[in-house]
Amino acid sequence: MLDQDHSWRSTIVPDAGATSFENMSIAFVDPRADVATEPTAYELRLDTSNQVTIGLLANGFPDSVAFLDHVEAALADLLPNAGFRRYDKGDASSIASDQMLSTIAAECSAVVAAYGH
Repeated sequence: MLDQDHSWRSTIVPDAGATSFENMSIAFVDPRADVATEPTAYELRLDTSNQVTIGLLANGFPDSVAFLDHVEAALADLLPNAGFRRYDKGDASSIASDQMLSTIAAECSAVVAAYGH
């Protein structure tokens, strides 16, 4: 049963051969928090009527590159004039170098940074 505090409660009754018939209660707590800040919609400020290049920056965590494969596919469907360039920090514990950021800024109109785990 779902309680008002969003936790699940269940009563367990011992097997028929058990010597005690005490009911035990187990609570399964929903770990999702209430939203503290409502999302704010924003408009895309990139003019996509002409060819644009979108950078896809993986942060070095496992699956960040694979995640960007899906991001690229979704964006390609929505933005037929978009081309894509891939970048990978390679090490999640370091920041993107000034050289990498300069390259991205020179080659791209926009960038998506992915955080995998």
